[in-house]
Amino acid sequence: MSFLRRQIVTAALTANAIRPLPGFRPGIPAFMAGWLVGELAPHALALTVADAAAHARGPRRDVRGLALAAASTAGLSYLVWQARKVQHQAEDSLVEALGADYVEQLDAEPTPADLAVPWRRLVNPFRMRDARVRVEKNIAYDPAIGKRGLLDVYSPADGVPDGGAPVLIQVHGGGWTIGNKDQQGIPLMQHLAGKGWVCVAINYRLSPRAEWPAHVIDVKKAIAWVKANIAEHGGDPDYIAITGGSAGGHLVALAALTPGDAAYQPGFEDADTSVQVAVPHYGVYDFAGSTGTRAAEQLRDLFLAPRVLKTTFAADPQAFEDASPILRITPEAPDFFVLHGAYDTLVPVAQARAFVEKLRRISKRSVVYAELPGAQHAFDIFPSIRSSHVVRAIDRYLHWHWNQYRRERGRVAG
Repeated sequence: MSFLRRQIVTAALTANAIRPLPGFRPGIPAFMAGWLVGELAPHALALTVADAAAHARGPRRDVRGLALAAASTAGLSYLVWQARKVQHQAEDSLVEALGADYVEQLDAEPTPADLAVPWRRLVNPFRMRDARVRVEKNIAYDPAIGKRGLLDVYSPADGVPDGGAPVLIQVHGGGWTIGNKDQQGIPLMQHLAGKGWVCVAINYRLSPRAEWPAHVIDVKKAIAWVKANIAEHGGDPDYIAITGGSAGGHLVALAALTPGDAAYQPGFEDADTSVQVAVPHYGVYDFAGSTGTRAAEQLRDLFLAPRVLKTTFAADPQAFEDASPILRITPEAPDFFVLHGAYDTLVPVAQARAFVEKLRRISKRSVVYAELPGAQHAFDIFPSIRSSHVVRAIDRYLHWHWNQYRRERGRVAG
């Protein structure tokens, strides 16, 4: 490919990452084209500068290509700047919801080094290994469903703290149709396990082979398994946080809002499936189109109905409404930390805004909302500037929450 053509492609990808095309149908290619460029902007920037420099030293300079390279360099630099803003955006969201003194409830106030971009680790973001973490793979929480009923446990290699570690359950995304437990949430689980947490990544049944509500039933089975068995791995079964992105964000929110729902717990109706806190990322909160947005209605009619629920909204509106976290909010909802990208083209940010507004209006518990500038869908899959700030913001929130929980439990015990 010629230098000019390379720069045309780079400029188009950069422009799409800065301002992706909206809409249900263009949203999918816009995400595929913009997600990697946005999260790997430093790498794309370095390659573009190197390519332009090498071409400029050659005997035949293409002024058009060099002009495009300059424009891409400016655009990619903007994307890097925008990703770095997430540190302050996430912190502002925590302060807004919890108060400026929330850091006093942490074990230690974050230092500048704690908040700095881990540039060295970002050189190869796809090498996600951590010597501080031990992983026990493919433990069955439901042998009856084969590999979809397996989970992995991440724990500190040096052992858990005395008294049991807090527990995080990770639910992968993938449009309820694809995905696996070892593909998502790795940066967050490794980070928390390295600081003493026990993290559990689960599989669940997928459509079209599985029909709704098999997906959320499996998530609840996994929660019940964790409560019954996680002490053997050093975790505290009384404290469970749950997180996940996209379809996983939907399942996380729905499971957190429906503890003990017999319809979603067939055969284990009496099991405790409550969680203390939920941290959904770029989740789908409106299966029924109740928010009235065209995007939610298109997702319902063009994807969820034929692929996941295998019925139409007209034929069974109750199934769609029951599956909508935004319609299941009660005053007893657990604490939530909701994160969403401002430029998400797969699940437009309007769903998160409506979900958070209703949570804050009805729930008695804390609701933190971080809307990340410039972020697309799936911004946390691998280490990046943005995901590193997101991981550490979640770390601060969950440690604040864990410490609050322990203090409340201590007062009750006393």
